[in-house]
Amino acid sequence: NAAARGSALGRARVRLPHALDVEETRITPGEVEAELGRIHEAVDTVRAEMHDLRQRLHGALAHEVGEFVDLHALLLDDPELLQGIDELIRTGLYSADYALRLQRDRIAAVFEGMDDAYLRSRIDDIDQVIGRLHAALHRREADLQGVAGEILVTDNIAPAELAQLQAQGVVGVVTAGGSPLSHSAILARSLHLPLVVGATHALLKVNDGDVLAIDGATGLVVLEPNAADLRAHHKRVTEAKRERRELNRLRREPSRTLDGIDIKLWANAESRDDVTESHALGAAGVGLYRTEFLFMGSSELPDEETQFRAYRDAVIGMTGRTVTIRTLDLGADKADKTGLALRDEPNPALGLRGVRLSLAREGLLRTQLRAMARASGYGPLRALVPMVSGYEEMRTVRSALDAVLFELRSEGFEVAEHVPLGAMIEVPSAAISLPDFIG
Repeated sequence: NAAARGSALGRARVRLPHALDVEETRITPGEVEAELGRIHEAVDTVRAEMHDLRQRLHGALAHEVGEFVDLHALLLDDPELLQGIDELIRTGLYSADYALRLQRDRIAAVFEGMDDAYLRSRIDDIDQVIGRLHAALHRREADLQGVAGEILVTDNIAPAELAQLQAQGVVGVVTAGGSPLSHSAILARSLHLPLVVGATHALLKVNDGDVLAIDGATGLVVLEPNAADLRAHHKRVTEAKRERRELNRLRREPSRTLDGIDIKLWANAESRDDVTESHALGAAGVGLYRTEFLFMGSSELPDEETQFRAYRDAVIGMTGRTVTIRTLDLGADKADKTGLALRDEPNPALGLRGVRLSLAREGLLRTQLRAMARASGYGPLRALVPMVSGYEEMRTVRSALDAVLFELRSEGFEVAEHVPLGAMIEVPSAAISLPDFIG
């Protein structure tokens, strides 16, 4: 299946699956504690791997890849996964390996029964976490070293591995499993790394060192291409280059449908480099400027001046195009080094995070709003509030923002007459009470 556009020609690197086709193995009651110790040690090992990987991420990929790493870390702490494994070992008297397989199959059955294709594809994330745990149980290295010019052929691929492999020169990936809707496929498209998924016979037919030609736009995989295959590959590459040149030429043209409807394309950004690239590619503005990077990379909370300079540079960098800056969106799933966000909440997605965290920490929101308001003096700026659950939160933020604007004017700062304020509708309560927001 096609998953990420692009054509690649390279040597095959076959990685056999971390097989979970383990045989049923029973243990004696006296071996239970030892098996529990094995699986708990494996969990600790993988948790440390996730943390180390998160710390190694830098630059533009820090957020995009980091979100997938954070998701896998959350799955690793899911009580449904861990308690189920423990129970299978304690009461079923299964080995840690077989308990891991049984629990994986239980969870997979739930996902496979879902009607939504996107939700069904989330089993890939479960399998990637389970694969790491299985590797840790046997003290295998989970990471894969790639070689320039290779095309990886494997059962499945984790998002963080894609970024690592591309940096090492791997030119494409073919997986026997996976889905075009998986997180790995989403990231591969962002990285412009050709990816073919669902090539069910690839692991049976391809050997290390074989030459492959793959087309991520059609899902074509050619083993040992002949002259005609090579000509077709080079034609695809030439056409892709021509298409990129054409798109580059059109980047300043309006985004308009055939029936004359204008559609503005906005960019996501979290750094000056992101803003520069967005401007160069002709974005209508920055639709989401994430501020978490200022908090997550430092052991101290960024002060008003530090934040102001970052927001000001983003506004200046877009040369008159609107920049939408989101207030802090930290939580237990994206905990910072300062300890501002709690790390041990039972449900980090719904706990003290986003606007609730900003309102709960004295001075945190005010400092950020002052920095944003000061930056509004340099160009059009909008403020966006994450994880809003009700109208009262927005009213509180609006009052705080108005007070900050008045305060800064009295101090002699040049600020916008009005800073538009918006809410991210992400939780059910906000969706239900939407008429209150817009009424």
